[in-house]
Amino acid sequence: MPQTRRRRRPEPAGARPVATLPVATLPGTLPVTTLPADGQLAGALTVTPDPIAAGFFDVDNTMLQGASIYWFARGLAARKYVSAGDLLRFAARQLRFRVIATEHRGQMDLARRSALAFVAGWRVADLERLAEEIYDELMAERIWSGTRALAQLHLDAGQRVWLVSAAPVEIGRVIARRLGLTGAIGTVAEVSGGVYTGELVDDLMHGPAKADAITKLAAAEGLDLTRCAAYSDSINDLPMLSAVGQAVAVNPDSALRREARLRGWEVRDFRTARKAAKIGVPATLATGAGAGAVVTAIALGRRRRRRRAR
Repeated sequence: MPQTRRRRRPEPAGARPVATLPVATLPGTLPVTTLPADGQLAGALTVTPDPIAAGFFDVDNTMLQGASIYWFARGLAARKYVSAGDLLRFAARQLRFRVIATEHRGQMDLARRSALAFVAGWRVADLERLAEEIYDELMAERIWSGTRALAQLHLDAGQRVWLVSAAPVEIGRVIARRLGLTGAIGTVAEVSGGVYTGELVDDLMHGPAKADAITKLAAAEGLDLTRCAAYSDSINDLPMLSAVGQAVAVNPDSALRREARLRGWEVRDFRTARKAAKIGVPATLATGAGAGAVVTAIALGRRRRRRRAR
């Protein structure tokens, strides 16, 4: 009788194929999966099944190469919602922010006030549709397979996994849904009659706000933060990393790398020189002020074009 070939199950959207090598099973723990084919996970990892534990993952430069708001803006530029000049101007501005490595209070206030000004007048359904399209076009291939594998370990252990990002929560939800994660926490825009007002509901989801958000979520979901894990690339997420029992620095900036050494936190770096060169300027847009300035530049560009059209 001729043999029939088994069809391979499709990979989840955005996830790069991971070759599973022989695994070792320890009593009471998840099987330990060793290196994926691309070598992005160095060493064996375990996540113990625990129903009151969870994983919290930053997005920009942690789960995704570069900044999600940059890729979203780039998708908008391709659709003529913003100009290429707007894109270049705010990329150059964020390169300056990264070089001086500061987030002054005035910059953060500007980011907070104008974080979602560019969506004023948009219908919620339209932004969600664009986020889905742009994720598939520009973000899916930029998901770090190593970080995705870390998230999968939590899921395989029966734990929940949330993304936590300063980007609009709609973008975070799309990424979470595409990766099969539990959900997302992000900056929330005010909505009236299905249309964005351009104002924030609370604060920009950045720095201490992330720690506050996961603390409230843990209380609502019955989680024990001392048994949870958090993952980030940025020293700006120190409050969130400090709020959980297991902190992991993923693709860390120099300040977070130093802090991780001091505190004995695990460090996972999935970057290579080639990949760092590939993502270039978008990697400079990962700060809270960066996300705010990106959308501020979009809003200002739209206003200038409206004035010229009158």
